[in-house]
Amino acid sequence: MNTPSLSPWDETQARLRELADLDGVIGLAHWDQRVTMPPGGAGARASQLGLLSTIRHERLTHPRLVELAETLDPGDDPVKVAAIRSLRRAVRQATRTPARLVAALAEAEALTYNAWTEAKAKDDLTPFAGPLTGLIALVREKIDACRDGEADPYDVLLDAYDPGTTVASLDPMFTRLTAGLKDVLDRVKGLPQPPPLTGRWPLEPQRALHKRVSAALGYDYDRGRFDETVHPFSISVGHGDARLCAHLYEDDLLRGLTGTLHEAGHAMYEQGLPQRWRGLGIDVAASYGLHESQSRFWENVIGRSAAFCQLLARETNLTFPDAPVRPDQLFGALNRVEPSLVRIFADEVTYNLHIALRYRLERALLSGDLRVAELPSAWDDGMEATLGLRPTKLSEGALQDVHWSSGLFGYFPSYTLGNLYSAALRFTMEARLPTLWDDVARGDLSGALGFLRENIHDKGHLLDAPALVEEVTGPRDLVADLLQHLNQRVSEAYGV
Repeated sequence: MNTPSLSPWDETQARLRELADLDGVIGLAHWDQRVTMPPGGAGARASQLGLLSTIRHERLTHPRLVELAETLDPGDDPVKVAAIRSLRRAVRQATRTPARLVAALAEAEALTYNAWTEAKAKDDLTPFAGPLTGLIALVREKIDACRDGEADPYDVLLDAYDPGTTVASLDPMFTRLTAGLKDVLDRVKGLPQPPPLTGRWPLEPQRALHKRVSAALGYDYDRGRFDETVHPFSISVGHGDARLCAHLYEDDLLRGLTGTLHEAGHAMYEQGLPQRWRGLGIDVAASYGLHESQSRFWENVIGRSAAFCQLLARETNLTFPDAPVRPDQLFGALNRVEPSLVRIFADEVTYNLHIALRYRLERALLSGDLRVAELPSAWDDGMEATLGLRPTKLSEGALQDVHWSSGLFGYFPSYTLGNLYSAALRFTMEARLPTLWDDVARGDLSGALGFLRENIHDKGHLLDAPALVEEVTGPRDLVADLLQHLNQRVSEAYGV
Protein backbone atom coordinates (compact mmCIF):
# COMPACT_ATOMS: atom_id res chain seq x y z
CA MET A 1 0.00 0.00 0.00
CA ASN A 2 1.52 3.30 -1.14
CA THR A 3 -0.11 6.21 0.72
CA PRO A 4 2.37 9.15 0.66
CA SER A 5 -0.33 11.84 0.53
CA LEU A 6 -2.30 10.67 3.56
CA SER A 7 -1.89 11.95 7.10
CA PRO A 8 -0.62 9.36 9.60
CA TRP A 9 -4.12 8.85 11.02
CA ASP A 10 -5.72 8.53 7.59
CA GLU A 11 -3.02 6.11 6.49
CA THR A 12 -3.59 4.00 9.61
CA GLN A 13 -7.31 3.90 8.92
CA ALA A 14 -6.72 2.88 5.30
CA ARG A 15 -4.48 0.03 6.40
CA LEU A 16 -6.94 -1.11 9.05
CA ARG A 17 -9.81 -1.03 6.54
CA GLU A 18 -7.77 -3.33 4.32
CA LEU A 19 -7.33 -5.73 7.25
CA ALA A 20 -11.06 -5.60 7.93
CA ASP A 21 -11.77 -6.48 4.31
CA LEU A 22 -9.41 -9.44 4.52
CA ASP A 23 -11.16 -10.57 7.71
CA GLY A 24 -14.46 -10.46 5.83
CA VAL A 25 -13.11 -12.62 3.00
CA ILE A 26 -11.67 -15.10 5.52
CA GLY A 27 -15.02 -15.17 7.32
CA LEU A 28 -16.81 -15.84 4.05
CA ALA A 29 -14.47 -18.75 3.32
CA HIS A 30 -15.16 -20.23 6.75
CA TRP A 31 -18.93 -19.77 6.30
CA ASP A 32 -18.80 -21.52 2.93
CA GLN A 33 -16.74 -24.36 4.39
CA ARG A 34 -19.36 -25.06 7.04
CA VAL A 35 -22.51 -24.44 5.02
CA THR A 36 -22.11 -25.13 1.30
CA MET A 37 -18.64 -26.49 0.47
CA PRO A 38 -18.48 -30.15 -0.62
CA PRO A 39 -16.18 -32.34 1.52
CA GLY A 40 -13.82 -32.77 -1.41
CA GLY A 41 -12.88 -29.09 -1.22
CA ALA A 42 -11.17 -29.43 2.16
CA GLY A 43 -7.61 -29.54 0.88
CA ALA A 44 -8.00 -26.56 -1.46
CA ARG A 45 -9.82 -24.55 1.22
CA ALA A 46 -7.03 -25.22 3.70
CA SER A 47 -4.51 -23.87 1.19
CA GLN A 48 -6.68 -20.83 0.44
CA LEU A 49 -7.14 -19.99 4.11
CA GLY A 50 -3.42 -20.42 4.68
CA LEU A 51 -2.68 -17.91 1.92
CA LEU A 52 -5.29 -15.41 3.11
CA SER A 53 -4.02 -15.62 6.68
CA THR A 54 -0.45 -15.11 5.48
CA ILE A 55 -1.46 -12.02 3.51
CA ARG A 56 -3.31 -10.65 6.52
CA HIS A 57 -0.31 -11.29 8.75
CA GLU A 58 1.98 -9.51 6.27
CA ARG A 59 -0.32 -6.48 6.26
CA LEU A 60 -0.57 -6.40 10.05
CA THR A 61 3.20 -6.68 10.54
CA HIS A 62 4.13 -4.27 7.74
CA PRO A 63 6.95 -2.04 9.02
CA ARG A 64 4.96 1.09 8.27
CA LEU A 65 1.94 -0.04 10.31
CA VAL A 66 4.25 -1.08 13.14
CA GLU A 67 5.83 2.37 12.99
CA LEU A 68 2.42 4.05 13.04
CA ALA A 69 1.31 1.96 16.00
CA GLU A 70 4.40 3.01 17.94
CA THR A 71 4.41 6.71 17.03
CA LEU A 72 0.81 7.88 16.69
CA ASP A 73 -0.26 10.21 19.48
CA PRO A 74 -3.96 9.79 20.37
CA GLY A 75 -3.96 12.82 22.62
CA ASP A 76 -6.94 12.88 24.95
CA ASP A 77 -9.47 11.67 22.36
CA PRO A 78 -10.99 8.49 23.91
CA VAL A 79 -11.76 7.03 20.47
CA LYS A 80 -8.17 7.43 19.30
CA VAL A 81 -6.85 6.16 22.65
CA ALA A 82 -8.93 2.99 22.22
CA ALA A 83 -7.86 2.63 18.59
CA ILE A 84 -4.15 2.84 19.43
CA ARG A 85 -4.56 0.45 22.38
CA SER A 86 -6.21 -2.18 20.13
CA LEU A 87 -3.73 -1.64 17.30
CA ARG A 88 -0.71 -2.00 19.55
CA ARG A 89 -2.15 -5.16 21.09
CA ALA A 90 -2.77 -6.70 17.64
CA VAL A 91 0.62 -5.67 16.25
CA ARG A 92 2.42 -6.91 19.34
CA GLN A 93 1.03 -10.42 19.02
CA ALA A 94 1.34 -10.52 15.23
CA THR A 95 4.98 -9.43 15.13
CA ARG A 96 5.85 -12.19 17.57
CA THR A 97 4.16 -14.86 15.44
CA PRO A 98 6.24 -15.91 12.40
CA ALA A 99 4.43 -15.80 9.05
CA ARG A 100 5.28 -19.47 8.59
CA LEU A 101 3.41 -20.31 11.78
CA VAL A 102 0.38 -18.21 10.80
CA ALA A 103 0.04 -20.12 7.52
CA ALA A 104 0.64 -23.47 9.21
CA LEU A 105 -2.05 -22.77 11.82
CA ALA A 106 -4.62 -21.71 9.21
CA GLU A 107 -4.03 -24.80 7.10
CA ALA A 108 -3.98 -27.11 10.12
CA GLU A 109 -7.24 -25.65 11.46
CA ALA A 110 -9.02 -26.18 8.14
CA LEU A 111 -7.80 -29.77 7.83
CA THR A 112 -8.44 -30.58 11.49
CA TYR A 113 -12.00 -29.26 11.20
CA ASN A 114 -12.71 -31.67 8.35
CA ALA A 115 -11.05 -34.50 10.28
CA TRP A 116 -13.31 -33.71 13.22
CA THR A 117 -16.48 -33.87 11.10
CA GLU A 118 -15.38 -37.27 9.79
CA ALA A 119 -14.45 -38.56 13.25
CA LYS A 120 -17.70 -37.35 14.78
CA ALA A 121 -19.77 -38.97 12.02
CA LYS A 122 -17.90 -42.27 12.49
CA ASP A 123 -17.78 -41.95 16.30
CA ASP A 124 -14.09 -42.77 16.03
CA LEU A 125 -11.20 -40.66 17.36
CA THR A 126 -8.71 -42.11 14.87
CA PRO A 127 -9.19 -39.66 11.96
CA PHE A 128 -9.00 -36.74 14.38
CA ALA A 129 -6.21 -37.73 16.76
CA GLY A 130 -3.27 -37.06 14.46
CA PRO A 131 -4.47 -33.70 13.09
CA LEU A 132 -5.43 -32.50 16.57
CA THR A 133 -2.05 -33.48 17.99
CA GLY A 134 -0.34 -31.53 15.23
CA LEU A 135 -2.57 -28.51 15.77
CA ILE A 136 -1.88 -28.50 19.52
CA ALA A 137 1.85 -28.48 18.79
CA LEU A 138 1.38 -25.39 16.61
CA VAL A 139 -0.72 -23.66 19.29
CA ARG A 140 2.03 -24.34 21.83
CA GLU A 141 4.53 -22.84 19.40
CA LYS A 142 2.39 -19.72 19.11
CA ILE A 143 2.14 -19.43 22.90
CA ASP A 144 5.93 -19.64 23.19
CA ALA A 145 6.36 -17.00 20.49
CA CYS A 146 3.88 -14.55 22.03
CA ARG A 147 4.49 -15.07 25.72
CA ASP A 148 5.88 -12.02 27.48
CA GLY A 149 5.78 -12.20 31.23
CA GLU A 150 2.32 -13.76 31.49
CA ALA A 151 1.95 -15.65 34.74
CA ASP A 152 0.55 -18.69 32.91
CA PRO A 153 1.05 -19.77 29.27
CA TYR A 154 -2.73 -20.07 28.91
CA ASP A 155 -2.99 -16.32 29.55
CA VAL A 156 -1.58 -15.74 26.05
CA LEU A 157 -4.68 -17.39 24.58
CA LEU A 158 -7.04 -15.61 26.96
CA ASP A 159 -5.61 -12.25 25.93
CA ALA A 160 -6.64 -12.92 22.33
CA TYR A 161 -10.26 -13.63 23.29
CA ASP A 162 -10.90 -11.77 26.55
CA PRO A 163 -8.30 -9.11 27.31
CA GLY A 164 -7.99 -8.56 31.03
CA THR A 165 -8.92 -12.15 31.93
CA THR A 166 -6.26 -14.47 33.35
CA VAL A 167 -5.95 -17.93 34.83
CA ALA A 168 -5.50 -16.20 38.19
CA SER A 169 -8.99 -14.70 37.87
CA LEU A 170 -10.66 -17.71 36.25
CA ASP A 171 -9.58 -20.38 38.73
CA PRO A 172 -11.27 -18.87 41.81
CA MET A 173 -14.28 -17.84 39.73
CA PHE A 174 -14.84 -21.40 38.49
CA THR A 175 -14.30 -22.78 42.01
CA ARG A 176 -16.89 -20.46 43.53
CA LEU A 177 -19.36 -20.80 40.66
CA THR A 178 -19.12 -24.59 40.61
CA ALA A 179 -19.94 -24.78 44.31
CA GLY A 180 -22.91 -22.46 43.84
CA LEU A 181 -24.23 -24.40 40.85
CA LYS A 182 -24.09 -27.65 42.79
CA ASP A 183 -26.18 -25.96 45.52
CA VAL A 184 -28.79 -25.06 42.89
CA LEU A 185 -28.78 -28.66 41.66
CA ASP A 186 -29.33 -29.84 45.23
CA ARG A 187 -32.42 -27.58 45.47
CA VAL A 188 -34.23 -29.46 42.72
CA LYS A 189 -32.89 -32.94 43.37
CA GLY A 190 -35.79 -35.32 43.82
CA LEU A 191 -38.45 -32.79 42.83
CA PRO A 192 -40.93 -33.62 40.05
CA GLN A 193 -39.56 -32.41 36.73
CA PRO A 194 -41.55 -30.08 34.49
CA PRO A 195 -42.52 -32.27 31.53
CA PRO A 196 -40.52 -32.00 28.32
CA LEU A 197 -42.14 -30.85 25.11
CA THR A 198 -42.59 -33.92 22.94
CA GLY A 199 -43.83 -34.40 19.41
CA ARG A 200 -42.73 -34.03 15.81
CA TRP A 201 -42.48 -30.73 13.99
CA PRO A 202 -41.84 -30.85 10.22
CA LEU A 203 -38.70 -28.95 9.24
CA GLU A 204 -40.10 -26.67 6.57
CA PRO A 205 -42.62 -24.94 8.87
CA GLN A 206 -39.92 -24.85 11.54
CA ARG A 207 -37.69 -22.80 9.26
CA ALA A 208 -40.41 -20.19 8.93
CA LEU A 209 -40.88 -20.19 12.72
CA HIS A 210 -37.16 -19.71 13.37
CA LYS A 211 -37.06 -16.78 10.97
CA ARG A 212 -40.12 -15.10 12.49
CA VAL A 213 -38.88 -15.51 16.05
CA SER A 214 -35.37 -14.27 15.27
CA ALA A 215 -36.85 -11.29 13.39
CA ALA A 216 -39.03 -10.55 16.43
CA LEU A 217 -35.88 -10.27 18.54
CA GLY A 218 -34.55 -7.66 16.14
CA TYR A 219 -32.34 -9.67 13.77
CA ASP A 220 -32.34 -7.72 10.50
CA TYR A 221 -32.70 -10.03 7.49
CA ASP A 222 -31.79 -7.20 5.13
CA ARG A 223 -28.32 -7.44 6.67
CA GLY A 224 -28.22 -11.16 7.37
CA ARG A 225 -29.43 -14.57 6.28
CA PHE A 226 -30.57 -17.90 7.72
CA ASP A 227 -28.81 -21.16 6.82
CA GLU A 228 -28.49 -24.62 8.32
CA THR A 229 -25.34 -26.46 9.35
CA VAL A 230 -24.09 -29.31 11.56
CA HIS A 231 -23.04 -27.07 14.45
CA PRO A 232 -24.90 -23.74 14.84
CA PHE A 233 -22.78 -20.62 14.49
CA SER A 234 -22.92 -17.01 13.34
CA ILE A 235 -20.33 -15.07 11.41
CA SER A 236 -19.82 -11.55 10.18
CA VAL A 237 -18.56 -11.01 6.64
CA GLY A 238 -18.45 -7.26 7.23
CA HIS A 239 -20.72 -4.41 8.25
CA GLY A 240 -24.13 -5.16 6.81
CA ASP A 241 -23.59 -8.92 6.49
CA ALA A 242 -23.95 -10.89 9.73
CA ARG A 243 -25.09 -14.45 9.05
CA LEU A 244 -26.98 -16.87 11.27
CA CYS A 245 -26.57 -20.64 10.87
CA ALA A 246 -28.87 -22.98 12.76
CA HIS A 247 -29.59 -26.67 13.19
CA LEU A 248 -33.21 -27.88 13.25
CA TYR A 249 -34.52 -31.06 14.88
CA GLU A 250 -37.75 -32.64 13.73
CA ASP A 251 -38.23 -34.33 17.09
CA ASP A 252 -37.06 -31.47 19.35
CA LEU A 253 -38.54 -28.07 18.61
CA LEU A 254 -37.04 -26.22 21.57
CA ARG A 255 -33.52 -27.53 21.08
CA GLY A 256 -33.35 -25.97 17.64
CA LEU A 257 -35.07 -22.74 18.68
CA THR A 258 -32.75 -22.04 21.61
CA GLY A 259 -29.79 -22.49 19.26
CA THR A 260 -31.27 -19.99 16.86
CA LEU A 261 -31.91 -17.48 19.67
CA HIS A 262 -28.27 -17.90 20.71
CA GLU A 263 -26.86 -17.30 17.23
CA ALA A 264 -29.28 -14.42 16.60
CA GLY A 265 -27.87 -12.75 19.72
CA HIS A 266 -24.37 -12.97 18.27
CA ALA A 267 -25.51 -11.70 14.90
CA MET A 268 -27.49 -8.79 16.35
CA TYR A 269 -24.38 -7.66 18.24
CA GLU A 270 -22.51 -7.60 14.91
CA GLN A 271 -25.38 -5.68 13.29
CA GLY A 272 -25.23 -3.06 16.06
CA LEU A 273 -21.48 -2.37 16.00
CA PRO A 274 -20.46 1.22 15.18
CA GLN A 275 -19.73 1.57 11.46
CA ARG A 276 -18.57 5.15 12.07
CA TRP A 277 -15.39 3.72 13.58
CA ARG A 278 -14.52 1.52 10.61
CA GLY A 279 -10.82 1.86 10.00
CA LEU A 280 -10.02 2.41 13.66
CA GLY A 281 -10.09 -1.26 14.66
CA ILE A 282 -12.63 -0.63 17.43
CA ASP A 283 -15.78 -1.19 15.36
CA VAL A 284 -15.70 -4.72 16.76
CA ALA A 285 -16.90 -6.58 19.85
CA ALA A 286 -15.05 -5.73 23.05
CA SER A 287 -14.33 -9.40 23.72
CA TYR A 288 -15.57 -12.87 22.95
CA GLY A 289 -16.97 -13.11 26.47
CA LEU A 290 -19.04 -10.00 25.83
CA HIS A 291 -20.10 -11.50 22.49
CA GLU A 292 -21.26 -14.59 24.36
CA SER A 293 -23.14 -12.38 26.82
CA GLN A 294 -25.29 -11.18 23.94
CA SER A 295 -26.10 -14.67 22.70
CA ARG A 296 -26.71 -16.02 26.20
CA PHE A 297 -28.85 -12.99 27.08
CA TRP A 298 -31.26 -13.69 24.21
CA GLU A 299 -31.15 -17.47 24.55
CA ASN A 300 -31.53 -17.60 28.33
CA VAL A 301 -32.45 -14.34 30.05
CA ILE A 302 -35.10 -13.52 27.45
CA GLY A 303 -35.67 -16.82 25.65
CA ARG A 304 -36.35 -18.96 28.73
CA SER A 305 -38.42 -16.34 30.55
CA ALA A 306 -42.12 -16.78 31.31
CA ALA A 307 -42.82 -13.55 29.44
CA PHE A 308 -41.11 -14.68 26.25
CA CYS A 309 -42.92 -18.02 26.41
CA GLN A 310 -46.16 -16.12 25.81
CA LEU A 311 -44.77 -14.76 22.53
CA LEU A 312 -43.25 -18.13 21.65
CA ALA A 313 -46.53 -19.96 22.26
CA ARG A 314 -48.37 -17.59 19.94
CA GLU A 315 -45.80 -18.05 17.18
CA THR A 316 -45.61 -21.83 17.63
CA ASN A 317 -49.39 -22.23 17.55
CA LEU A 318 -49.54 -20.12 14.42
CA THR A 319 -47.02 -22.45 12.77
CA PHE A 320 -48.35 -25.75 14.17
CA PRO A 321 -52.07 -25.21 14.90
CA ASP A 322 -52.71 -28.96 15.14
CA ALA A 323 -50.33 -29.30 18.09
CA PRO A 324 -51.05 -26.26 20.30
CA VAL A 325 -48.81 -25.44 23.26
CA ARG A 326 -49.36 -23.31 26.36
CA PRO A 327 -46.91 -20.67 27.62
CA ASP A 328 -46.54 -22.45 30.98
CA GLN A 329 -45.87 -25.71 29.16
CA LEU A 330 -43.03 -24.08 27.19
CA PHE A 331 -41.66 -22.37 30.30
CA GLY A 332 -41.45 -25.63 32.22
CA ALA A 333 -39.85 -27.51 29.32
CA LEU A 334 -37.29 -24.74 28.74
CA ASN A 335 -36.26 -24.59 32.40
CA ARG A 336 -35.91 -28.26 33.29
CA VAL A 337 -32.76 -28.86 35.32
CA GLU A 338 -31.49 -32.19 34.14
CA PRO A 339 -27.78 -33.02 33.77
CA SER A 340 -27.01 -34.11 30.22
CA LEU A 341 -23.98 -35.12 28.21
CA VAL A 342 -23.94 -32.49 25.45
CA ARG A 343 -22.99 -28.90 26.24
CA ILE A 344 -25.12 -27.14 23.61
CA PHE A 345 -28.21 -28.96 24.92
CA ALA A 346 -27.42 -28.35 28.60
CA ASP A 347 -29.85 -26.55 30.88
CA GLU A 348 -28.88 -23.17 32.31
CA VAL A 349 -27.82 -24.55 35.69
CA THR A 350 -25.47 -27.27 34.46
CA TYR A 351 -24.11 -25.45 31.40
CA ASN A 352 -21.19 -23.82 33.17
CA LEU A 353 -20.17 -27.14 34.72
CA HIS A 354 -19.57 -28.31 31.15
CA ILE A 355 -17.37 -25.27 30.58
CA ALA A 356 -15.39 -25.83 33.77
CA LEU A 357 -14.55 -29.36 32.59
CA ARG A 358 -13.40 -28.19 29.15
CA TYR A 359 -11.31 -25.45 30.73
CA ARG A 360 -9.44 -28.04 32.81
CA LEU A 361 -9.01 -30.45 29.91
CA GLU A 362 -7.68 -27.98 27.37
CA ARG A 363 -5.19 -26.58 29.84
CA ALA A 364 -3.98 -30.14 30.41
CA LEU A 365 -3.75 -30.77 26.64
CA LEU A 366 -1.70 -27.63 26.10
CA SER A 367 0.60 -28.24 29.03
CA GLY A 368 1.31 -31.79 27.89
CA ASP A 369 -0.17 -33.32 31.03
CA LEU A 370 -2.86 -34.94 28.85
CA ARG A 371 -2.24 -36.61 25.48
CA VAL A 372 -4.89 -36.62 22.75
CA ALA A 373 -5.16 -40.41 22.98
CA GLU A 374 -6.06 -40.03 26.66
CA LEU A 375 -8.66 -37.32 26.04
CA PRO A 376 -11.77 -39.56 25.72
CA SER A 377 -11.22 -41.33 29.03
CA ALA A 378 -10.30 -38.10 30.81
CA TRP A 379 -13.43 -36.49 29.41
CA ASP A 380 -15.64 -39.39 30.45
CA ASP A 381 -14.15 -39.47 33.96
CA GLY A 382 -14.64 -35.73 34.29
CA MET A 383 -18.27 -35.89 33.19
CA GLU A 384 -18.98 -38.67 35.64
CA ALA A 385 -17.35 -36.78 38.51
CA THR A 386 -19.04 -33.48 37.61
CA LEU A 387 -22.55 -34.48 36.53
CA GLY A 388 -22.83 -38.17 37.37
CA LEU A 389 -23.10 -39.14 33.70
CA ARG A 390 -20.71 -41.15 31.54
CA PRO A 391 -20.75 -40.88 27.74
CA THR A 392 -21.22 -44.08 25.77
CA LYS A 393 -20.09 -42.60 22.46
CA LEU A 394 -17.52 -40.02 21.44
CA SER A 395 -20.04 -37.76 19.74
CA GLU A 396 -21.52 -37.18 23.21
CA GLY A 397 -18.07 -36.94 24.77
CA ALA A 398 -14.73 -35.68 23.53
CA LEU A 399 -15.86 -35.18 19.93
CA GLN A 400 -19.00 -33.15 20.59
CA ASP A 401 -17.55 -29.63 20.25
CA VAL A 402 -16.14 -27.95 17.16
CA HIS A 403 -13.79 -25.60 19.02
CA TRP A 404 -10.56 -27.57 19.31
CA SER A 405 -10.81 -28.70 15.69
CA SER A 406 -10.83 -25.00 14.72
CA GLY A 407 -7.91 -24.08 16.95
CA LEU A 408 -10.12 -22.17 19.41
CA PHE A 409 -8.09 -23.03 22.49
CA GLY A 410 -8.81 -20.50 25.22
CA TYR A 411 -12.32 -19.78 23.98
CA PHE A 412 -14.43 -21.94 26.31
CA PRO A 413 -14.13 -19.59 29.33
CA SER A 414 -15.77 -16.91 27.17
CA TYR A 415 -19.07 -18.80 27.50
CA THR A 416 -19.04 -18.57 31.27
CA LEU A 417 -17.91 -14.95 31.17
CA GLY A 418 -20.85 -14.35 28.83
CA ASN A 419 -23.27 -15.92 31.29
CA LEU A 420 -21.87 -13.79 34.12
CA TYR A 421 -22.17 -10.58 32.08
CA SER A 422 -25.68 -11.45 30.86
CA ALA A 423 -27.00 -11.87 34.41
CA ALA A 424 -25.56 -8.50 35.44
CA LEU A 425 -27.13 -6.92 32.34
CA ARG A 426 -30.48 -8.53 33.21
CA PHE A 427 -30.68 -6.96 36.66
CA THR A 428 -29.46 -3.59 35.39
CA MET A 429 -32.00 -3.65 32.56
CA GLU A 430 -34.85 -4.55 34.92
CA ALA A 431 -33.98 -1.56 37.10
CA ARG A 432 -33.91 0.85 34.16
CA LEU A 433 -36.81 -0.59 32.15
CA PRO A 434 -39.67 -1.18 34.62
CA THR A 435 -42.01 -2.49 31.90
CA LEU A 436 -39.42 -4.87 30.41
CA TRP A 437 -41.23 -8.15 31.06
CA ASP A 438 -44.68 -6.78 30.20
CA ASP A 439 -43.26 -5.56 26.89
CA VAL A 440 -41.63 -8.94 26.19
CA ALA A 441 -44.91 -10.75 26.89
CA ARG A 442 -46.65 -8.51 24.34
CA GLY A 443 -43.97 -9.35 21.79
CA ASP A 444 -42.17 -6.01 22.01
CA LEU A 445 -38.43 -6.68 22.31
CA SER A 446 -37.41 -3.18 21.24
CA GLY A 447 -36.70 -1.98 24.78
CA ALA A 448 -34.29 -4.82 25.51
CA LEU A 449 -32.54 -4.51 22.16
CA GLY A 450 -32.43 -0.73 22.42
CA PHE A 451 -30.74 -0.97 25.83
CA LEU A 452 -28.08 -3.31 24.42
CA ARG A 453 -27.65 -1.23 21.27
CA GLU A 454 -27.02 1.95 23.27
CA ASN A 455 -24.92 0.52 26.09
CA ILE A 456 -23.04 -2.40 24.54
CA HIS A 457 -23.24 -2.66 20.74
CA ASP A 458 -22.65 0.98 19.85
CA LYS A 459 -19.61 1.16 22.16
CA GLY A 460 -17.67 -1.36 20.05
CA HIS A 461 -14.25 -1.88 21.63
CA LEU A 462 -13.99 1.59 23.13
CA LEU A 463 -13.25 -0.17 26.44
CA ASP A 464 -12.18 -3.71 27.28
CA ALA A 465 -15.17 -5.84 28.25
CA PRO A 466 -14.77 -5.85 32.07
CA ALA A 467 -14.57 -2.04 32.11
CA LEU A 468 -17.46 -1.65 29.64
CA VAL A 469 -19.75 -3.95 31.63
CA GLU A 470 -18.91 -2.14 34.86
CA GLU A 471 -19.59 1.21 33.17
CA VAL A 472 -23.07 -0.06 32.26
CA THR A 473 -23.97 -2.00 35.40
CA GLY A 474 -21.84 -0.40 38.07
CA PRO A 475 -19.67 -2.57 40.32
CA ARG A 476 -21.40 -5.90 40.85
CA ASP A 477 -20.61 -9.39 42.10
CA LEU A 478 -21.00 -11.23 38.80
CA VAL A 479 -20.98 -14.74 40.28
CA ALA A 480 -23.67 -13.72 42.78
CA ASP A 481 -25.74 -12.21 39.96
CA LEU A 482 -25.64 -15.38 37.89
CA LEU A 483 -26.51 -17.58 40.87
CA GLN A 484 -29.38 -15.23 41.79
CA HIS A 485 -30.69 -15.39 38.21
CA LEU A 486 -30.55 -19.19 38.20
CA ASN A 487 -32.12 -19.55 41.63
CA GLN A 488 -34.99 -17.29 40.58
CA ARG A 489 -35.61 -19.34 37.45
CA VAL A 490 -35.53 -22.58 39.42
CA SER A 491 -37.99 -21.14 41.93
CA GLU A 492 -40.40 -20.17 39.13
CA ALA A 493 -40.11 -23.46 37.28
CA TYR A 494 -40.16 -25.81 40.28
CA GLY A 495 -42.15 -23.79 42.81
CA VAL A 496 -39.39 -23.90 45.43
